[in-house]
Amino acid sequence: MRLRQLFFVRLMIGLIAFVMPVMPALAETSSATAKLTQALKEEGINIIFIRHALAPGYGDPEDFDLSDCSTQRNLNDTGIRQAQALGRELKKAITEAQRPLTAILSSQWCRCQDTAREMALGPVDTFAGLNSFFQDHADRDTTLAMLEDKKASLGADDLVVMVTHQVVISAATSLSTSSGGLVLHNTRTGVSTGLALVAID
Repeated sequence: MRLRQLFFVRLMIGLIAFVMPVMPALAETSSATAKLTQALKEEGINIIFIRHALAPGYGDPEDFDLSDCSTQRNLNDTGIRQAQALGRELKKAITEAQRPLTAILSSQWCRCQDTAREMALGPVDTFAGLNSFFQDHADRDTTLAMLEDKKASLGADDLVVMVTHQVVISAATSLSTSSGGLVLHNTRTGVSTGLALVAID
């Protein structure tokens, strides 16, 4: 009997040790999802900019080819899991706020398309107005002009997810975000708000 009690105590200690580090991350994600839901309900958000999920490295290789994913910096396993978690939390917020998505747009870069598809929120269309002009792989002025035209075409009831790159988000909103980070944007007021929805594990 004493051995059984000792075993049970050790088992509980082990479970607590395993669960405790996870609880703050879960609480943090839950709080961020609630903030997103509230923003969608009350702040007139009609664009959700998302920086692509984790893709280790810097820029793209010298042999970069937009049509060949093997020549690009791509999501790793952590980035894939992050994108999937983003999709789950976004779906919760969008459903709770009763704000169905109008469109899901992605940069033509593979890491952005993969992020958008792993989120599994619906059909994904590529849009050159979200392409990266870092390393001059796209023309900055042309890209941003396309993005501005797209923004101007959106109405108050639209809600578009745009998966893109840090340089594009910074140029469009004057905010920076980490991999998988969100920037919520209201095209009528020009107000942007950064939000970290899912922590990288």
